[in-house]
Amino acid sequence: MSAKSRPSAKPHKLTHVDAEGRAGMVDVGAKRMTRRLAVAEARLHFPREVATALHAAGLRSPKGPIIDTAIVAGTMAVKRTHELIPFCHPLAIERCRLDARFETPQVLVIRCEVGVEHRTGVEMEALTGASVAALTVYDMCKALSHEIVIADLRLIAKRGGRRDVGTAEDTP
Repeated sequence: MSAKSRPSAKPHKLTHVDAEGRAGMVDVGAKRMTRRLAVAEARLHFPREVATALHAAGLRSPKGPIIDTAIVAGTMAVKRTHELIPFCHPLAIERCRLDARFETPQVLVIRCEVGVEHRTGVEMEALTGASVAALTVYDMCKALSHEIVIADLRLIAKRGGRRDVGTAEDTP
C-alpha cells in the first residue's frame, strides 16, 4: 500500500464546516494544481419484461435513443454540478466520458469519468453525471414500468489531491 493510499493517522473532519460549525465553500486558493480524476457509477435494474422489451426495441423509446440521450444528459449534469450542489466549485471540465453497458440482460451499468487540472476534485461531478444519466434512462423507460430501480450510485475511484481512492484499474 503506497503512502498516498494509506489512511491518515489523524481523524478526518468535515471540510465544508468551520470551527464554529458554519457550512461554506472550501477555500482552495492555497492548494496546488494537480490532475484530478474521478470515476463513479450507477446501476439500473430492470424487470425482466422491461429488459426484454428494451433489447427488442434496440434500446430506443418513443422519446428517442435511450443510451445516447442519457450520455448527453449526464455530460450536461457534470458541467452544471456547481449549480446543483451548493458548495461545489465551478470547474472547466477537461474530460467527461460516460459509458453505459448491460452487465446482465437486466442490469445496466452507467459509468462516468471526469478529469480536470485544478485545486479541487471532481468526485461530485462524476457522481452527478452518473446519477443524472441513470435518471434519464428511468425517465425514458418509466412508461414500461415504475419498478425500474436505480441502485448502487458510488464513487469507484479518484486520483489527485490529498488521497487516492480505488485501484489503478478503476481509473482512466
